[in-house]
Amino acid sequence: METVDTRSSWRGAVASTLGNLLEWYDFVVFGFLSIIIAKQFFPSDSEYAALMLTTATFGAGFVVRPLGGILLGMYADRKGRKAGLTLVIAMMTLASAMIAFTPSFHQIGLIAPVIVLCARLLQGMSAGGEFGTATAMLIEYAPKGRRNLYGSWQMFAQAFGALLAVAMGTGLTHVFTQQALESWAWRIPFLFGLLIGPVGFYIRRRMPETAAFQKLDKRAGIPLGQVFKRYPRELFVATALSAALNVMSYVIITYLPIYTVQSLHMPISLPFDVLLASILLRIVAIPFFGHLADKLGGKLVIGGSLAMLLIALYPCYYWIVSAPSMISIMSVELIFAVLIAASNSPIPAALAELFPTEVRATGLAISYNIAASVFGGFSPFVLTWLLHVSGDKLMPAHYCAVFFALGLIGALLLKRRGAHVNSLSASSAAS
Repeated sequence: METVDTRSSWRGAVASTLGNLLEWYDFVVFGFLSIIIAKQFFPSDSEYAALMLTTATFGAGFVVRPLGGILLGMYADRKGRKAGLTLVIAMMTLASAMIAFTPSFHQIGLIAPVIVLCARLLQGMSAGGEFGTATAMLIEYAPKGRRNLYGSWQMFAQAFGALLAVAMGTGLTHVFTQQALESWAWRIPFLFGLLIGPVGFYIRRRMPETAAFQKLDKRAGIPLGQVFKRYPRELFVATALSAALNVMSYVIITYLPIYTVQSLHMPISLPFDVLLASILLRIVAIPFFGHLADKLGGKLVIGGSLAMLLIALYPCYYWIVSAPSMISIMSVELIFAVLIAASNSPIPAALAELFPTEVRATGLAISYNIAASVFGGFSPFVLTWLLHVSGDKLMPAHYCAVFFALGLIGALLLKRRGAHVNSLSASSAAS
């Protein structure tokens, strides 16, 4: 494996994770402000219809994520990690600017929701290309023996982006009146996000390409169909682990506080308090478990933490259902925060090591974005429907158990060390 100096490695880590931070910041902010955005950009004859149109626009970003991931992943595998990440963050920044500066529906009519929809589609496309390309770059930059720690910065960036969004939402509601928020202050979070974009673009433009990519024969492109033909086992393992990761993010982290308000009738202020505490704990724990995985092995840490999540699921959910309170819900969320940090930290490195260099970004993009779109983004919608149909308040535990078990199967199928670490496939090496 090619080594790089420590300074270049850390610059690579920062450059690779800034886009993921911006992606999660925008994602959470849009969700928090969906009610206000509905009033700004959609016809207000029916508040319910406007909110439904807003959530549909939000969901549109998930629909195009696999397409964006495949296209941008293939671009990064042909043109380079640097080129792919620079394009991704430029797209993210443009999408944020479109939302921040678009006049309201009352000012320009139907053009307003069309622009916002285009912005969400652009966000979805760019988000689809971010994880795979950034993870590939992180692992290829990582010094020997520190790949799990470097890969964990992807999860750290997601958590930190969510923390910024929660802090911004809390600050806005305390500083501005409801009238000011609905009039103009709602644009502040998106304007703040625009500060991240240019910094990330500048850093990524100045980064050297990874040594692993520079070794590739740029003429030997692999068609998309060959990725499915040559690496079906790797795609299954990566998708299984990505599904577990995304269900953790969207069900336990995002949906559990909402579930406690809607189904257990807890105070509406609870989600902010619980999210803030659990995100802070994850931010502290993620690098620790990334370092631990470098010592013990990523397979052991992923498999052990997923098994512990399966064991803890039903007792934890039974506790909050039978005795809902701030103490029980906060305790459960903090327990989950530690176990999620433990399982998530080594997953990016494990996924990247499944694929050889020339298809790494594409393989990651396919598996991660299918899981994010199908099993992640739509999980709150599916769970809401299942809870309504069944009336079973333990339904979130049943749902998580299926995907955590799938992830555990994927973890057991991992080799002890990655099969492809800054390597070429046999066919490329022979060419």
